[in-house]
Formats: sequence, C-alpha cells, structure tokens
Amino acid sequence: MSDRVLSRAPEGAGPAGRTFAVRTMSFLWAAAAALALAVGQAGPGYARAAPESFADLAQQVSPAVVNITTSTTVAAPAGPGPIVPEGSPFEDFFREFMDPEGNGPMPQPRRSNALGSGFVISEDGYIVTNNHVIENADEIEIEFFAGNTLPAEVVGTDPKTDIALLKVTSEAPLPFVQFGDSNAMRVGDWVMAMGNPLGQGFSVSAGIVSARNRALAGTYDDFIQTDAAINRGNSGGPLFNMEGQVIGVNTAILSPNGGSIGIGFSMASNVVNKVVSQLQQYGETRRGWLGVRIQDVTPDVAEAMGLAEAKGALVTDVPEGPAADAGMLAGDVITTFDGADVADTRELVGRVADTEVGKAVRVVVQREGRSETLLVTLGRREEAEDTPVPAAAGRPQAPAQEEMLGMTLTPLDADIASELGLAPDASGLVVRDIDEMSAAFEKGLRAGDVIAEAGQQKVTSLDDLTARIEEAKEAGRKSLLLLIRREGEPRFVALSVEDE
Repeated sequence: MSDRVLSRAPEGAGPAGRTFAVRTMSFLWAAAAALALAVGQAGPGYARAAPESFADLAQQVSPAVVNITTSTTVAAPAGPGPIVPEGSPFEDFFREFMDPEGNGPMPQPRRSNALGSGFVISEDGYIVTNNHVIENADEIEIEFFAGNTLPAEVVGTDPKTDIALLKVTSEAPLPFVQFGDSNAMRVGDWVMAMGNPLGQGFSVSAGIVSARNRALAGTYDDFIQTDAAINRGNSGGPLFNMEGQVIGVNTAILSPNGGSIGIGFSMASNVVNKVVSQLQQYGETRRGWLGVRIQDVTPDVAEAMGLAEAKGALVTDVPEGPAADAGMLAGDVITTFDGADVADTRELVGRVADTEVGKAVRVVVQREGRSETLLVTLGRREEAEDTPVPAAAGRPQAPAQEEMLGMTLTPLDADIASELGLAPDASGLVVRDIDEMSAAFEKGLRAGDVIAEAGQQKVTSLDDLTARIEEAKEAGRKSLLLLIRREGEPRFVALSVEDE
C-alpha cells in the first residue's frame, strides 16, 4: 500500500497541499520504522526481528553435529516348523534346519540397525546423544559432517533424563559446540534444530520456543517445547540458539502419526550439562538425596493445615535416611532448601538432585504452625533407589465398621494388617468401601486404603476420627487433613467436614 493511499490532503487543498501531505506521511513512516528498529535493538526485553537467514549459523555449527548408527544383535524367535510327511525325500533336508528335538527351526540371530543424532562437545571427542538412541547397542558408529566415520564407546548413560555420553578417538582435534543457558530462553525466541531425520542425513529445521519447563513423564524433566520440525532420527540432536549454543537436546515429539506436527521437546541444556559433567567425571550420575516422600500443597490441604499459602512440599513419609536423621517428620511442609524458597515438589526434587552428595544443607519446614530449621546431610539418590516396597494391599475384611466422610471404615487389626502386608502392630482405619459420588472418591481414595492420621494426629479408632472432625469444625476449618497409606506409599488428602 502506497503513502498516497494512506495519506489524505486537507479538504480543498491543491496539488501543493497534497504533495506536502504525502511527504509528511513518508517522514512519519520513516521515523516510525527507525524507532521500531531502535527499540528492537534496545535490549532483550523487546521483540527481535526474524533472522534474514539461518545459513551462517548452520554453516558454523554443522561440523560439530553427527549422525549416529547403532547395531544390535537380536535373536530371532522360533516359529512353527514345516510339516513334512514321514518318509518324504525332503525330510533329511528340513532336519538340518530344525533344532535337535525337531520342534522347529533353529533361531537365527539377526542384526538390527537404528539411527539417531548427536553433537560433539569437546575437541577430544566427547559426544552427547539420547540414551534411547544407543541403548543395548553392540556397535556405535559416528558419521561426521565431512563424511568420515569413527567407532564410539559409551562413557555413561542416564535413563532418567534420557542422556548418554559417548567418546570417539580422533587423530585431529574435532570441531565442537558449547552449551548455552536454557533458562535465558524465552517463549517466542528463534531456535534451530539439526540432526538425521528419518535417516536422510544432515538436516536443518528452524522455529521458535513454544513453551518452557514442560514435564512429560520423568522425575527430572525440564523440556523446551519447539515448533522446529523434529522427526524420528532427530533424537539426540542439538537445539541451537541464535548464538550457536546448544540450549536443548531433541528427545521426543507429540504426534498422532509419528511425524512432526510442530510439537517437539528438547531436554533443557541446564539439565543436560550437569548430567554430562557427572558422566564425564564419574561414568555415572551422583544426585543428592533428601530421603522423604512428598506431595504438592493444594489449596484445600493448605486450608486444612492452616497455612497462609498453598506452596512448598508436604512431607508424607520419612523413611530411614538423611531427613529422618535430621529430625524431619511426616506432616512437615518444606518451604526453604539450602537458602532458596521452595514453590512445589518438582522444584524441590530438582534442587536436591543438583546439590552435592554429602553437603550439609539447611532446610526450613513449617510444623504445627511454627517454623523449624533442620540441618540435613544429603545422601546419594542412586544408592537409595533399591529400597524394597511393602506388599500390595488387598481388599480388607472386618466386621466392625462405620460410615464417615463418604467411606465405610473399620479399625486396623493384626489380621487385616497381615493381608495388607503391614507390620502386626500397624494402626489406623481401613477403607472397606467408598461412595463413588463422595469427595473422598473424587480425591482418589479407594477400598483398601489406610487412614493413618487425621489432623496430623494418629488415629487408631473410629472415635479418634470423630474427635478430629469435631476439632476441625471448632477451629473453623472447612477441611480435615488425612494421611493415607496405599501399598507402602503415603500421601495427604484434605476432605471437607462441613457435611459431617
């Protein structure tokens, strides 16, 4: 659209007036464009224009991006053998391919190949990729952008973040890329993905950061979501910022058909960098371990506990470990860890994992309306993960019962404890049945659950629970906090007492 169309001369003006108007509008448009350019260059708080081309960036980082081919030996399953009439001239021929018992063909091992991507992070040959790219591989071959190939060895893996570190030996120093700060990335920032999609070789795609801090299924998930095309074969490849730094490792896509629909996920570099450093140093991860089971503080739980805000991490159980040694109790709400406020369980888990094993940290908890500071010496998560879990709970049977809070409850005795896989001296109230229209059912309670505490006090009888309900009402609270145990896993649930 021209300036003449956008401008209009003053009513009754002649040609000179129209010329003046056109020139005035041209000046204003030029001034506006200059101002927009200045604002765009003013700092990171303003939007940046789209890059004219990604060619220079692609040329800069391509030599450090690699294609990965893995080879695995897979035993072929035995299938039904051919039916050969007795005495047939083919009987001896087919017997050569049968097992000694004549039950079917001898399984023939076969080679299975898989493709993925990765990137070099040091001139001496360390390479980062996804764990699922190289898992169970017998041979790993690295193809470089220049076309040469080298065999690789696995230095270490971390299935929890799906990261693996490989190593190749090269006579000449290798081109490499560095990690950037994924926390500095904003939604809308430009990014570029590189890899080996669908086995087509080195390929580049570009897009923006669509979202941050995505969690899929892992304990330590911190994914950057992007609309840059990511397909099978891109796994393990880098996601670059516009400075050529790796700010993510392409790991997964959300797709109904297996192809890119613009929803891809890259594990954030601030997570990957820490994992890679430990794999490089130790060949394994060494994460801090606090030794508690926790859940988020929901608004109804906060109301039931008399907390001002629904934030922090609510401790549901304290098994033997660092936290127990420091005096932490079930029902404590962790609000500060090592000097930093704790918003929720995900934040606490990440901070604990990133803290050095053996470090003594101060942990602030809210306990019965007051603040307590505990000094906890962290253990190592990997050494604590094989703790046995009690046997699964079965549906209990007991004669004495009463309906409360939408549940049919009965006191726990030695026989029921044995059915639930609990210690003979375990105490609490067992949920025998539950109204599927009740708030308790909506909050996830089921038959077989054990109510161990109510109002942060132990309950061993129906009278105990009745007393806790009355106390909550007298205190003006709408909800009562219950500690529920199921298959050895505790959690807190807040149930309304207004209708009791």
